[in-house]
Amino acid sequence: MDVNKGLAPSELLSEVVVRGMQEKKASDIVVLDLRNVKNAVADYFVICSGNSDTQIDAIADSVDEQVHKELKQNPWHQEGKSNKEWLLLDYVDVVAHIFKKEKREYYSLENLWGDAKIISIEA
Repeated sequence: MDVNKGLAPSELLSEVVVRGMQEKKASDIVVLDLRNVKNAVADYFVICSGNSDTQIDAIADSVDEQVHKELKQNPWHQEGKSNKEWLLLDYVDVVAHIFKKEKREYYSLENLWGDAKIISIEA
């Protein structure tokens, strides 16, 4: 059984996630292209930072709404809604990471996945 049946291609999905982040003025948006990274858990990670609990929530809601509106997809899994330091929206092939600035530096996903092609999104 093909679990991806009916889902949008991962590249398009990553672009829609970025638009959702931009809608709420997320900062330092980067896309990690993991398609050529051995043992990668997804095709793309889309990472951004927010300045406050309120903004982090708003970014996550915006990503969720944008993806649902354009692609009719809901996240397969979500984490971090209660602690508001690192929210994760997992769309299987694309994972959105929404960090509070200091937590992003601490976890440093860009360095952890150093083999990935990193695409910085202009504000």
